[in-house]
Amino acid sequence: MSEPTRMSNRLLEVKNVRKVFGRGGIGRQHETIALDDFSLTLYDDEPKITAIAGESGSGKTTLARLILDFIKPTSGEILWRGRNIHKMSKKELMSYRHECQAVFQDPYAAFNPFYRVDHLFHMAVTEFKLARRKADEARIIGDALEVVGLRPGEILGKYPHQLSGGQRQRLIVARAFLLKPRLIVADEPVSMIDASLRAMILDIMLKLKDDFGISFLYITHDLSTAYQISDRIFILYEGTVSETGDATRVIGNPQHPYTQLLIGSVPNPDPALKWSEDIEVSAEEELGKGDKAGCKFYSRCPHAMEECHQSPPRLYEVGEDGHYASCFLYKGSG
Repeated sequence: MSEPTRMSNRLLEVKNVRKVFGRGGIGRQHETIALDDFSLTLYDDEPKITAIAGESGSGKTTLARLILDFIKPTSGEILWRGRNIHKMSKKELMSYRHECQAVFQDPYAAFNPFYRVDHLFHMAVTEFKLARRKADEARIIGDALEVVGLRPGEILGKYPHQLSGGQRQRLIVARAFLLKPRLIVADEPVSMIDASLRAMILDIMLKLKDDFGISFLYITHDLSTAYQISDRIFILYEGTVSETGDATRVIGNPQHPYTQLLIGSVPNPDPALKWSEDIEVSAEEELGKGDKAGCKFYSRCPHAMEECHQSPPRLYEVGEDGHYASCFLYKGSG
């Protein structure tokens, strides 16, 4: 594919985005860098599930909020089909919200308990002018419910408390799908539902990607689900990318010390194998106290060198298919 064609197919571009909170305090000690120089590109003709993974405080949800235009970046820009989303006109922003939808963590908070669940769909149909007649509205709502494995006759007309958590989360996915978006930002979509239902939601995400060409930005702390469904993964640590690449390669053969420790701390499901007790990752209270001048993982890294303390490492190529790690261990690799 030629470069001009490739440029025209760019759906979402996050370009060197930085987000700093707490700038109103006296002095920079009150600042928290939630996201630092983050970039990614998604293409319209290549639907993918891109995982953004890391522990609490890594900047995952901040990235989601920036892309959804809930907050503004401190620097850098986010482009949708070449247009900066934070500089869009009202009409352009409405079109963007049509094409970029969200699925959030809590399937309970998405519903107003005083309304039947039909209200959630009716609002979307009305706001985005998806149907002129009641019959058309009923048809497209029914189609969306069936895609996520729900029967309209068993769901519509009920109040949220009459449905299970899994049903509510599938309703939220159906509500997003109703608009036929090009991208769904899914922020921890399976973390608050039973383990038995997680596979169902993940399968729906794969179906929407494969059958309808919808890309996902999958925000998660769960590397096992990221491994199951993601095409590409970004591992974040204190707002910076520690490692990125093909999800199976990164999780199957991690190169950054932080990624190695993360994956090493996941219990093996085989009861015959003892879970290693030698994993040492300092407490989450230490997050945000990383090295100010150098690598943010310096104080927690088992391979820390003097160079790591002096300056932050860039992303070095460590494998095939765009596999990069931000670590001086690979300084000579490219």
